[in-house]
Amino acid sequence: MPRTVAGAARPVTFFSTCSGGGLRDPAHWGNMDGMTGPMTTPGEAAITAVQRRLRAQQGTFVPKPVLPVIDELVATVLSQHTSDVNSERAFARLKARFPTWEQVADAPAELVADAIRCGGIADQKARRIKQILAAIEEREGRIDLGRLQDLGDAAVEAYLESLPGVGPKTAACVLLFAMGRPAFPIDTHVHRVATRLGWIPANVSADKAHRLLAPRVPPGIRYDLHVAMVTHGRAFCRAQRPRCDACVLRDLCAYGSVDGVRNGGLGGTLGK
Repeated sequence: MPRTVAGAARPVTFFSTCSGGGLRDPAHWGNMDGMTGPMTTPGEAAITAVQRRLRAQQGTFVPKPVLPVIDELVATVLSQHTSDVNSERAFARLKARFPTWEQVADAPAELVADAIRCGGIADQKARRIKQILAAIEEREGRIDLGRLQDLGDAAVEAYLESLPGVGPKTAACVLLFAMGRPAFPIDTHVHRVATRLGWIPANVSADKAHRLLAPRVPPGIRYDLHVAMVTHGRAFCRAQRPRCDACVLRDLCAYGSVDGVRNGGLGGTLGK
């Protein structure tokens, strides 16, 4: 995921349009106490509408600085199960202690773990990073992934996902942030927001969510929408005590609309 997001927020704009009254029927309310309401299959227009509302609220989209492919790959591993601040600090300390990836590959796992301790689960991450670097060196004859720039998106994705412990989200982060390819990473925030919007089924795995949703997002807005949904998930659509009352997507959201009906408000469903 991106670790910093720039752009000053604008005042929240509330939208009054609602589509139909499907949520007035309790049979359509879905999981009242869980993550989501009714499931819908979003089309490009619905997805683009969400992107535009979030961007209007959050201000100008600014992409994050581009890192080399291996740097982004390692940084994404470090970002797992920790905050942006801690993962950035861990990456900086790793690079300061071991200026080259060859040095990381040759160092004992314990020393690598000590360098990234502030990023959490350091022993596990150190082993994974060393396994990835060893696999790259074995395949390429050196620790370099520059040749991936000459491959198509599907080939790059397949290569990355064949590395130890690399799944669809990590591969998509590398494709999007380091290579400028139209991938759509689905991290915990994107997954939660998409589930509550009704775009993917509740309790679907991250890998399946990637297969279901990523192809539906228009390529030209994937980077922007990813950043916007991460920001929205942190600020409003939080795992605990989501701020549905201040959400610019509420009338489009299955979860928020059900919550609104429960509290005496009006709801709506997100159309295709």
